[in-house]
Amino acid sequence: MSGKPVAFVAPYLLEATTRFVATAARLPGVRLGLVTCEPVEKLPPVLKEHLAAHWRIEDALDAQQILTAVRGLSGQLGPIERLVAALEELQVPVAQVREALGIPGMDAETARNVRDKARMKTVLRNAGIPCARHRLVASPEAAVGFAQEVGFPLVLKPPAGAGARATYRLDGPDDLRSWLDVDPPNEAAPGLLEEFLVGDEHSFDSITVNGRTIWWSISDYLPPPLTVLRNPWIQWSVLLPREIDTPEYAEISRVGPAALRALGVRDALTHMEWFRRPDGSVAVSEVAARPPGAQITSMIGYAHGVDFHRVWTELMLLGSVSPMERSYAAGTVYLRGQGRGRVRAVHGIEQLQRDIGDLVVESRLPRPGQASSSSYEGEGFIIVRHPRTDVVREAVGHILSTVRVELAEEL
Repeated sequence: MSGKPVAFVAPYLLEATTRFVATAARLPGVRLGLVTCEPVEKLPPVLKEHLAAHWRIEDALDAQQILTAVRGLSGQLGPIERLVAALEELQVPVAQVREALGIPGMDAETARNVRDKARMKTVLRNAGIPCARHRLVASPEAAVGFAQEVGFPLVLKPPAGAGARATYRLDGPDDLRSWLDVDPPNEAAPGLLEEFLVGDEHSFDSITVNGRTIWWSISDYLPPPLTVLRNPWIQWSVLLPREIDTPEYAEISRVGPAALRALGVRDALTHMEWFRRPDGSVAVSEVAARPPGAQITSMIGYAHGVDFHRVWTELMLLGSVSPMERSYAAGTVYLRGQGRGRVRAVHGIEQLQRDIGDLVVESRLPRPGQASSSSYEGEGFIIVRHPRTDVVREAVGHILSTVRVELAEEL
């Protein structure tokens, strides 16, 4: 069988990961080997049909186990020419294996730059890129000292976090003391404290080839995810405006590529989160060398009329990028139940179908009996699309005011 031998590392085949792997496996011109923690008999049928090889390991974050697996796949398929992973946690060990085997792609130093959030901000600030003041604190004294220097509120993050997981806002000395009493930082387990950035939060998703950012997309977070996590009654939504060459995005179109150059990104799809401050200036929050989550990958595809999962796999496995035109705006409302327990019912869907059903391009409605989620993404979502941004914005508002997820402790 002809085709370029490539490998994909995916610990567990959840819905989003399976979609990326299946897209890669179906690419013409590649033979895909999968490195996973799943036994072959548990692979979804779509993967069993298209995979060229499978190698199971116990710990997908262990670079040595990945190295052994890739060498094993090379014995079956021929020398592996590309090695990829979609999860943020895998970027450093996968880069280490690339270096060990001489496989092209992001090197370990760059992967650490975009994985270690404290290191990332140090690199960015040294390059003159605006970002939050920060400090990696390894003692309660260091944490108190940073708070006295910067003031409240502060953001507490794990140094190698992803998304808003395990991220908290500290509003004052009492919040700081509560953290230090329950889980004080130390040399083995430091904490990352950051200045709390005030303003509107967005993402800057981009493709960089040979060190040059050749394409980007803007998303508006409504409101910032941390605000949603702190207020269970708030529903989260994301808007991809059709027009991104407007003055309000001009500064991030300059700062975003400059930040990627400073971090050493050369060939990758990256997901950057950034703030526009009240005075109009911008500040980079975080950068990740992976496809965006929270349905943003799908939304980008809908906005450009392409399968963006395939765009990423072609970029990473074949090094090719096709031109994309942003012909639509897109928006997602994340259906988030209020209270605790399990989903009892979803209200307003029939009315929504009558009012704006023609705008809906994808949805996953909460199922009765489904456990409530602790994530800002909630229990389901609805994606809408239209050529006009104002129509999508109005549709997002209509969903927010119409659909209600009812939770109950007892069904």
